[in-house]
Amino acid sequence: MPKAIFNTHVISVTLFLLIYLIKTVLLLANKSQGLAKFTKMVKVPEMIISTLFLITGVYMLMQVGTTKLLVIKVCMVFVSIPVAIIGFKKSNKIMAVLSLLLIIGSYGLAEMNHIRVEKQTVDSAVSNTTAANYDIVKHGESVYTAYCQSCHGSGGTNGAGGVDLTMSQMSHEAKLERIKNGASSMPGFKDVLNEQEINAVDAYVETLKK
Repeated sequence: MPKAIFNTHVISVTLFLLIYLIKTVLLLANKSQGLAKFTKMVKVPEMIISTLFLITGVYMLMQVGTTKLLVIKVCMVFVSIPVAIIGFKKSNKIMAVLSLLLIIGSYGLAEMNHIRVEKQTVDSAVSNTTAANYDIVKHGESVYTAYCQSCHGSGGTNGAGGVDLTMSQMSHEAKLERIKNGASSMPGFKDVLNEQEINAVDAYVETLKK
């Protein structure tokens, strides 16, 4: 995924949240004139930011693929938009706060898996690359079980939050990039897996494709 797209998405989301936070604070403080003035002032920038937010979000969704957490996140974002429009139009404080909480909550979901990956134990019987009977696929399966199965499921068929790897159309290079650096709610593994382990996981994942 191009870094520029990701950075643009992060910036647009941050500005989007900031605008809605200011609007909500003004509404809660009964600053109706201030809210009207601020809304008018940011009308065009808000349209541009919202467009960038949606375009980059859709692009990233297409690159990452659909996961259970991602579906929930997208639903929360799309529910928050009409709630916000109605809330601010009718000066409904409860709806405005609810909208802001939905937006913040949706991005909290995206960060749930952005945690430090701990080193796991991999079966030494299959990880010895100098052994005469070394099998990179079996090595990869062992690494996958230790690090990936909790999210992608047994056999890659979609676990708690990972994409269905059996349906993946990603290239070899793209998979290596994803394993190393992560994407969306998936953490990067470059600090805990060496090159051989990463290549082994890629080799195993390739065998899962239907």
